[in-house]
Amino acid sequence: MQENHSYASLIDKLDLREFIASFEEFFARKKPIHLEGDRFVFGRFIAELDTIDFTPPPKINPLDTQILHLKKIGVLKLEEIFEFIKIIRYFGYLKSLAQIPKDSHLCTYLQKIEIPPALWDLMKVFEPNGQIKAGIYAELDSLEQAICRQKAQISKTLSEILSSQKLSAYFVDKQIHYINGNETLLLKAGFHHAISGIVISRSQGGFFYLLPQAIHSVHQKISELNEKLQICVYEICKNISAILGKQVRFLDFINKEFDKFDHLQARVFFAKAYNLEFVINKPTGKAIVLKDFSHPALSHPKPISIDFSANLLMITGVNAGGKTMLLKSILTSVFLSKHLLPMKINAFHSKIPHFKNLAAIISDPQNSKNDISTFAGRMVDFSKILTQEDILIGIDEIELGTDADEGSSLYKVLLEFLLDKNAKIIITTHHKRLAALMAQDGRIQMCAAIFNEERQLPTYEFLHGSIGKSYAFETAKRYGIPENLIKKAKEVYGKDKERLNELIEKSAQLEISLKQKACALEAKIDQYERKKTEQQDLITKLENDYAKEKSLLQRTYQEALNQLKQTIKDKEISDIHRNIHHANKILNTLKKQDEIFKTTPIPKKEIKIGDRIKYGSNKGVVVAKNGDICQIQLDEGMKLKIEAKKLKLIGNFANNPHQVAPRVHFQNPKNANVSLDLHGYRAEEAIEKLDIFLSDALIAGFDEVMVYHGIGTGKLAFAIKEFLSKHPKVLGFCDAPPQMGGFGAKIIKL
Repeated sequence: MQENHSYASLIDKLDLREFIASFEEFFARKKPIHLEGDRFVFGRFIAELDTIDFTPPPKINPLDTQILHLKKIGVLKLEEIFEFIKIIRYFGYLKSLAQIPKDSHLCTYLQKIEIPPALWDLMKVFEPNGQIKAGIYAELDSLEQAICRQKAQISKTLSEILSSQKLSAYFVDKQIHYINGNETLLLKAGFHHAISGIVISRSQGGFFYLLPQAIHSVHQKISELNEKLQICVYEICKNISAILGKQVRFLDFINKEFDKFDHLQARVFFAKAYNLEFVINKPTGKAIVLKDFSHPALSHPKPISIDFSANLLMITGVNAGGKTMLLKSILTSVFLSKHLLPMKINAFHSKIPHFKNLAAIISDPQNSKNDISTFAGRMVDFSKILTQEDILIGIDEIELGTDADEGSSLYKVLLEFLLDKNAKIIITTHHKRLAALMAQDGRIQMCAAIFNEERQLPTYEFLHGSIGKSYAFETAKRYGIPENLIKKAKEVYGKDKERLNELIEKSAQLEISLKQKACALEAKIDQYERKKTEQQDLITKLENDYAKEKSLLQRTYQEALNQLKQTIKDKEISDIHRNIHHANKILNTLKKQDEIFKTTPIPKKEIKIGDRIKYGSNKGVVVAKNGDICQIQLDEGMKLKIEAKKLKLIGNFANNPHQVAPRVHFQNPKNANVSLDLHGYRAEEAIEKLDIFLSDALIAGFDEVMVYHGIGTGKLAFAIKEFLSKHPKVLGFCDAPPQMGGFGAKIIKL
């Protein structure tokens, strides 16, 4: 399902992600789950399809781009053309189904779809597997037959060579060895006297893999024939594309109709596969009646039956008694019915109205990212739904995050405002005050979760028309709180309520004190991080100064040597001695400076897991370490494996959550390359080098790279294939062409 639709978050809140994913597997082509159009017309189609036996459509690729290409008089590939043929062929199959009643809505709909004769004729060109039928295009048939003959010639020639007495002394074995797609023979040295050919490779035993010249000549002929075949196929595609271009309006129409029918057939086969039912009735009012409904997320659910006829359903009662699941179940049934999805329910005795808008305020909105309190988050959610019309709202734990008395008064006003707008509302609450305030409203329907006091367990059943007790003490006992503590709690309950304000005041003072301490601690952390950064900068400066001094020393030394050589050539012996003395004086001075610089201590600190580091201009965190190899995660999310000596410690961003994350600019690593040779490495070493190679290639911006692993025993090739299959940044990979390594190399798309 595409995540950009408004119902994506609702699916997660209602625990329907796995259920929707199972349904989407029945689509012939990936698409959003919602149906655009009259749901009751579609409901009639679904009911009729459910009564007949028919084959689901084949998997079809998206064709919007191809339709646009045809509108611009473009040429489609053969496989793209066949996708249209599959759609047309499937509608032809549906139109021919004798099981569809003549007076049905489905039959009327299908008969209105008139497939142009030109497209009927095109269907006759293709085999069921998408290949062009023999006897349609003479040139194509001739080329394919010629290629077959050449392939047969290869087999014949190989058979003759293998039976040759002249060559028998040179055979290591009489098998055909495929090297880079070529048929080769494994021969001993000296074979040149018996056969001519091209040596493709050498075996570990020193033998030769020979491609016989006769076979090589046949391969060249096949290659030439394949080129002619591709030209012929292109001309065929050009002619067919011209025919399709004339029918592009119909193709656009049939493509959309296929998606519409795909929606219907997927729902029918999904319902049959999981024994589900559709609720497609058209209630006159807004009453929700559920009979034996089971939420899809529950493995062994207790079916729910409820008649929710009022405007607001208030669910109260015992903790962990099923209140939230009842709320989610009602919302889920409406959501599934709205999108014509089947469910576990007694459809005949159930009524589910249609709502334009659905809203669920279920989870706690507070987290470290949005910097918002629980109550503030609830208010944000409420502000969004106050202006919406024709809405069903579900609110779990409405009292969450605020004072009981103030919250009760506020929510009473908000709920009454929504009720005045004819909203349908379901809430769960422990607010006895809120329940009491609203109990007299005729638009309110009370529902209490039932608790078995003898067994001290919830029954997951509900009593309508009453306000439930939370059974907090009983629930605490059931989950391991000691009896003596619960007894004391019961004694305290109802007493010393005046102390509540004092406790609130102390809590506020404690909160202020904690904030002050937190600010002081954050200031100390900032100071420490600044000193740490300054120290690291000093280390970097000393290293740079040392490198400059060393370079100066080498340059001066070379100048002294050059001066000495020049003196020997041009001057007298006395001048030579004088210049040698001068050069030695320079070298001694630089030597002393170098010794002083080397004795200056340069503090080094070992990089550990969790340290903030800098790699080039990129910053990140060390998440793992193996010897001198560190695995780092950059601030942009990419993971790399880098030698520790290439990393520089910086301030720890994790310790300062208020610091703004730096903007990272990637630069190409100096050692990035488009190819990697792994011959001779063990699988574990090869995978480690491959991981580093791919990381460098990604930073460098390469779209495609190549890895050479050889053939050998196949263990290394298998390990590399497994690693590439699981790598999150690898879009795909395949064996290289014969001239680039064949089975011994992989081309990787990033």
